[in-house]
Amino acid sequence: MSQIRTFFAGATTMAAALAAVFALTGAREPVKHERFDEITVGRINIVEPDGTKRMVISNRAQFPGDFHQGKEGARPDRRSFAGMIFVNEEGTENGGFIQKGSIAENGKIDAGLSLTFDRFRQDQALQLISTDGANHQSTGIRINDVPMYKTTSLDDMKKFAAEAEKLPAAEQAGYWKKLSDEGRLSENRIYLGNTRDKGSALSLKDAKGRTRMMLLVSAAGQAEIQMLDEAGKVVKSITPGN
Repeated sequence: MSQIRTFFAGATTMAAALAAVFALTGAREPVKHERFDEITVGRINIVEPDGTKRMVISNRAQFPGDFHQGKEGARPDRRSFAGMIFVNEEGTENGGFIQKGSIAENGKIDAGLSLTFDRFRQDQALQLISTDGANHQSTGIRINDVPMYKTTSLDDMKKFAAEAEKLPAAEQAGYWKKLSDEGRLSENRIYLGNTRDKGSALSLKDAKGRTRMMLLVSAAGQAEIQMLDEAGKVVKSITPGN
């Protein structure tokens, strides 16, 4: 009997200890605020109370795919970047910031940064971009005319690309031109940036993406305003000399 009493006494003591631990830990309110001097992580998901992702900050190895109405799609083409992705209230990608920079053993540079803002359920309407490669460094701002998602969705763009690949190479340009004429494609409307010959340019385009006016300053400082027709031919040029 003494052994049984000893066993129950020990069990009672253990139960009391476990209850005390639970009271001090398990029943405690979740921590609402924490302060850190420094943290090291591979990826941070910023979410709403219901779990909807609103921003993802990530290294290259864990960089996410694209988000569309709460679902994440595969984007293996993004695996060379680190950065952050913006996500709207419905769980659809809203733009983001990506960056990379490396140099190969042969000295070839592959570097760039891009900050983009997307149209709702669509692709980028505004982009600030800088790229640095083996032959050219380019920095510019692009403003795009993006069709409403009901006119052309991102899924439609994937279908267009798949259909174009089925066509002979000689017919692909005509296929894309037809879609452009129908207003189904995004068109760059304004580009401001540097040029390959180290000049600077402001290009203004029509609804079909055709350049109709150029403001140019060469590397030597020569200024010029060009006006172009639908075929891209300069029909009027204004320089300090004329």
